[in-house]
Parts: sequence; C-alpha cells; structure tokens
Amino acid sequence: MRCKGGENLLKYNLLEAMKEQTKTDAKLTDKKQKIMEAAISLFAEKGYGNTPTSEIAKAAGVAEGTIFRHFGTKDHLLVSLIVPFLKDSIPLMAEELFQKLLSNHDLRFEDFLRNLLRDRLLFLKQNKEIFQIIVKEFFYNEEIRHELIPYFAENIGSRLVQVIRTFQERGELSDQPAETMARHIFFSIGGTFIFKFVFGLNGSQDEEAEIESVVRFVMDGVRNR
Repeated sequence: MRCKGGENLLKYNLLEAMKEQTKTDAKLTDKKQKIMEAAISLFAEKGYGNTPTSEIAKAAGVAEGTIFRHFGTKDHLLVSLIVPFLKDSIPLMAEELFQKLLSNHDLRFEDFLRNLLRDRLLFLKQNKEIFQIIVKEFFYNEEIRHELIPYFAENIGSRLVQVIRTFQERGELSDQPAETMARHIFFSIGGTFIFKFVFGLNGSQDEEAEIESVVRFVMDGVRNR
C-alpha cells in the first residue's frame, strides 16, 4: 500500500492513509462517513488532543450528540477508525517492512534489529498520539486485544520467527526455540516504545544510544556462544 508521492506506507502519517480508506468504505452510513472523515482531517491538522468533539461535529455537519450516539467517546471514535484500518493493512505493512529490512543478504542479526528499531522509532514518532490510544485500549479493552493480537501474531510474529530461524541456520543465534526468542524480542522492543511514547520515560536519551542499548540487551540473550 502506498501513499501520495509513492512513499512507503510505513513512513507516513496513518491518519492520511485512514482518510483515503474511509472515502471508499461502502459499508459506512452517510453520517458515520462524514463524522469519520471530519475527525481524521482535524486529527491530522490539529492533533488528536487539540480536537474537541464539538469541532468534529461542526465539520461533519451533525449534532455533537450524534457522535456520542455512534461512537460513545472521542477515544472510541479513533479506535473505530484504527482497528479496521490496521486489520486491512497489517499484512502488507509487515511484508513491506521485512522485505526492506532483509534486502541486504549480508546483514547480521544485530544489524537487522538496529534497522528495525530505527524504522519503527520513526514510524511511531509520526503517529505518537495514535500509538498512545492503541496501547491504552490494549490495556483496558479486551475486544480490541482479541481483534488485533491474532493479526500481529500471524503477520509480524510469524515473520520474525522465520528471520530468527534463518540466522540460527547461519550460526549467529543460539538454538533456543525461535518462537520463544521472537516473543522476548517483541516484548523488549515493544516495552521500549511504550515507556518512551506512552509514559514519556527516556525522552531525553539520545535515540541512537537508546537503540544500541536495546540491541546489546537483546543480543546478549540470543547470540550463539
């Protein structure tokens, strides 16, 4: 999936991608579509936190109560935009990400990790507010977890397992079960991003130093000795 100008989906604002998808969603009622298009445009222009529901309602030409009736809260409105988009996009996002990261066949596993962290760090900096809402909903909304976790596991987890097995065959990584290693790597990287973007910790740390710290931590656990 590409955005305007041919940029990779992984390197631009998710709100712009969702805006394009919403325009072509035939399943939405007219009011819902207007609300969602207005919300996306305003979120992209002003930021999620700076956009009140009253302004969304005005831009969509509906009463503010209509938004609450359809979506409940502004957070739920954003989740209603994000979840269908991610379910449609995760397979291609994962494919493009791993193809790009593994395009160099001489790559070492620690280089793969380093490039993965840099790529995702840039992506999350561009979509910080969305990431914060998704993490919050993951903690408190069981339905969201049930909807999205299988997509992440199938499309990202399975690819990471394949990558680990490839580097195990090259003798770079230990013979621990690849699934276990993938899980530990996922939580190490995911935890780093959650602490940085959701809780605001390590915000002043140099990003390259932070990346190297995570790479060293992971490699100490998976390197073939």
